Amino acid sequence: IGRMLKDGVVTEREAEWARALPLGIRRGRETEFVSAEHFTEEVRRQLIERYGEAGLYEGGLSVRTTLDPRLQKIAQRVLRNGLISYDRRHGWRGPLGTMEIGYDWAEKLGAVSKPGSLGDWKMGVILTLMEEGVEVGLASGAIGIIPMTELTWARAWAKGQRVGPKPKWPRDVVKVGDIVPIEELPGEHRGFYGLRQIPQIQGGLVAMDPHTGRVLAMVGGYDFSGSEFNRATQARRQPGSAFKPFIYAAALENGFTPASLVLDAPFVIDQGEGRPKWKPANYTKKFYGPSTLRLGIEKSRNLMTVRLAQFIGMEVVRDYANRFGISDDMPEMLSMALGAGETTLTRLTTAYAMLVNGGKKVIPTLIDRIQDKRGKTVFVHDGRTCTFCQDVRWNGQPAPTIKDDRLKVVDPQTAYQVVSMLEGAVERGTGRRVKAVKKPLAGKTGTSNDSVDTWFMGFAPDLAVGVYGGFDKPRTLGRREQGASVAAPIFRDFMLEALEGQTAIPFRIPPGIRLVRVNASTGVLARASDRNTILEAFRPGTEPTSAGPVLDGTMAIAPGTRARSGTGGLY
Repeated sequence: IGRMLKDGVVTEREAEWARALPLGIRRGRETEFVSAEHFTEEVRRQLIERYGEAGLYEGGLSVRTTLDPRLQKIAQRVLRNGLISYDRRHGWRGPLGTMEIGYDWAEKLGAVSKPGSLGDWKMGVILTLMEEGVEVGLASGAIGIIPMTELTWARAWAKGQRVGPKPKWPRDVVKVGDIVPIEELPGEHRGFYGLRQIPQIQGGLVAMDPHTGRVLAMVGGYDFSGSEFNRATQARRQPGSAFKPFIYAAALENGFTPASLVLDAPFVIDQGEGRPKWKPANYTKKFYGPSTLRLGIEKSRNLMTVRLAQFIGMEVVRDYANRFGISDDMPEMLSMALGAGETTLTRLTTAYAMLVNGGKKVIPTLIDRIQDKRGKTVFVHDGRTCTFCQDVRWNGQPAPTIKDDRLKVVDPQTAYQVVSMLEGAVERGTGRRVKAVKKPLAGKTGTSNDSVDTWFMGFAPDLAVGVYGGFDKPRTLGRREQGASVAAPIFRDFMLEALEGQTAIPFRIPPGIRLVRVNASTGVLARASDRNTILEAFRPGTEPTSAGPVLDGTMAIAPGTRARSGTGGLY
């Protein structure tokens, strides 16, 4: 008060009045502590790269990140639950260890070191086997019960992620002296526990604002205390079919339409002397004849994709991979069209963000702004200038318009055509498990050879999300596992909570797009008698003007042969 009086900010009378008031504490909004270890570690790495260790730890920097605490909590929970769900499907790998049961069992159990990824679970030791369950002891000396209903999931694990028969008795799962992870069951009856297992599978989830590249949530693994390695930014894995939308985008900008027909038939390439012939196949091991581009992406047809990539040229595919930031130097090999190259979850999520934002370039960022110890802004992610934003007192006037200087990666009409096809993948294709969200969503599954890497990449109009699952040391996730079973349920559960209570916003249609009702199977202009029809998105001048011929699926077109029809062509 004295300083304010000396500086002439207040009068003598105002100063006396202020001194007479009792001192009090005004509580503002309480500090919120958010657990986001992989996110904050990535921020730390970026700050060290930018300012060095001395600048980071001694520079007095104030860093404002892009993190959304609500979305981060959802991301951590659904990824953890999704990895646990996969792990339980593939059986029980055995106890953490064993010990002799004596009078001092509680003391012995307390001396056992806890695994890094145990989290909120506890360690227990099996004391007694009963018909209806087992008695389990805790380090505190307390004794609880694991009912048989909490043991039935624990089928014996076998190599190749196979499992044995469903256990009928507790002895089929555990024996006295086994040390196991347990979790207390919710409900009125305390002292009942469930048998748990720390997953070996790892994964990642990235949620991003597709218009700015701001990373709103990032989880880089099952548990940071068990592994600090960030699978969202550091792991380079094969995206499989999650790469296909960018081949289709390239095709759409090189003479194709969503209704163009591409042959789905056997494809063989001679790789040279001493090497086996390359024979890609569809996941179903079947062939479907001439099919539209839309069907190719909705049903994730490998043979159509390879034929399409061969036709437009792998140099074009490589260019689009570079444009979208998926890969910097992708080999011009046809296998790359099926996602055999490597990328990171963050890069691929950013690429999908560029599709839904209308084809504009965005750069992913975890940091909004950095200020030095004097409060001076030394870094800001949004580098656009706003002439009328400074030294202006806001008095209810509209916000100023800032120029959009983002680079154009693809034409907005092309971007929307791909978005529309990916929306179909959720409605009718490999992403059907995501339909439960009941909001406009689009996305694509991805599975590498032998089900080693699994993905689901997708978006709502204003939120792009990528999910990855796989073992750190590459090996199969199981014969029937794929992006639709491992990653898609995690994406679905995240979107269910993230979009809860929000208005269902449809995907934005750019000017010039023509929506024409066509036959969903053939791509020809729909007849009045057709039942299986959809609204297809066309560029001006490429839409069908007549019903055209009806294809019976028996034509055989040699690779590279191109026969045009009224629907946009057969390739």
